[in-house]
Amino acid sequence: MKKGMLIRMGNDLFRVLELQHFTPGNKRGFVQSKLRNIRTNALADHKFRAEDDVERARLDEREMQFLYRDGEQFYFMDTSNYEQIHINEEALGDSASYLKPEMTITVEFYDVEPVGIELPATVDLAVSDTVPGIKGATASAQIKPATLETGLVIHVPSFINTGDVVRVGTGTGDSVGRASWVPTWKSRSATGAAGSR
Repeated sequence: MKKGMLIRMGNDLFRVLELQHFTPGNKRGFVQSKLRNIRTNALADHKFRAEDDVERARLDEREMQFLYRDGEQFYFMDTSNYEQIHINEEALGDSASYLKPEMTITVEFYDVEPVGIELPATVDLAVSDTVPGIKGATASAQIKPATLETGLVIHVPSFINTGDVVRVGTGTGDSVGRASWVPTWKSRSATGAAGSR
C-alpha cells in the first residue's frame, strides 16, 4: 500500500491518507492507516496485519485538464471530448495543493464516478511569498519557508525569491533538490516573453 491509493474493503472504497509501519519487538509487524470513505467522506483508522490481503480498486483513467476552482469544487475537462466534471476538495485531499489552471493530469474513475487524480511526479509552481533572498547564498545555505501560488507552503533554499518558480515533488511536498528551481527570467522566456538575465 501507499499513500493516495484507493482500496476496496467490503462494499466500500477507501482512499489511503496516512500509513505508518510498526514492528513491536519480536511481534509481527503491522501497518496503522488512516482512511477516507470515498462515498461518505468519513474517516477511519485501520490496522493491517502482515497476513491481511488488500484489494486495490480497479480504476479507469482519463486524461483531463484542470480548468478552475470554485469554492471547494475543482473543475476538469476531458481533453478528448470536452466533457466537464468536478471533484470536491475533500476527495482530492493534498493533491489540491498542486493544481494550477491548464495543467493536464490523470483523473481516476470508479465506474462513472470520479474518485481522485494522479499527479505527475513533480510540478513547477511560482513562489507567491517568502522572505527576501540572502545575497551570496548558495544551494547549501539554510532553508526558509515559501508560500507557492496554490497556497502550498514548502521549504526552499535561502536564495529563492518571490516570483521564482520552484519544482516540487508531489509525493513529498518538498522542493526537488535545493538547486531545482527556475529563475523568473527563464519562466518568462519559456512563454515567449522577452527576458534576459
